[in-house]
Amino acid sequence: MIKNIVFDIGNVLVDFRLKEFLAEKGFDAPMIKRLLKVSVMSPYWEQFERADITEEEAMRAFVSLDPEIEKELNKAFSNIQGMLTIREYAVPWIRSLKEAGFRVYYLSNYSKKAYDECQDSLAFMKYTDGGFLSFQQRMTKPDPQMYTRFLEHFQLVPQESVFIDDTEQNVAVAERLGFRGIVFRSYEDATKRLKELEQSTTV
Repeated sequence: MIKNIVFDIGNVLVDFRLKEFLAEKGFDAPMIKRLLKVSVMSPYWEQFERADITEEEAMRAFVSLDPEIEKELNKAFSNIQGMLTIREYAVPWIRSLKEAGFRVYYLSNYSKKAYDECQDSLAFMKYTDGGFLSFQQRMTKPDPQMYTRFLEHFQLVPQESVFIDDTEQNVAVAERLGFRGIVFRSYEDATKRLKELEQSTTV
């Protein structure tokens, strides 16, 4: 029987609109490609999300990969308000799940900077039963320890829990630990698959 719904945040409940955000700051496509290559596509981004390095250390690391765009990097990431925006279905979805009797949680890779500067994107949190963010736990998905620590903290049984994430690898790790998994592709698809799971596990 399904009792718990566990959500990833980025590109599930919230739009991670990085390219659009950078375009709005005045960068053209070639520069956006360079900025992404040395930031979110670098190993330093994951270190930043789990708070292994500070914002200042992350920026220095990004710059070290492409010193010619130091000015552009500072302009791009000095303030990231608007980079993450809540999806309009997020709060109604969570509230409907709660009203149906489920406990709802979040388990997501999220930097402290994103948490601090994109608070509007996290308006859904007050309707949940809690969760883990990577910067708070000093670990990121798909590290199995992040999932097991989450389960222990909230005293959840994985077989009674559905994990929804847009990254297949993250879902695969959850499934190996006993979760029911849904790779998020759209709200419509996820709600349909969640209903199918609920029906298939109802005794």
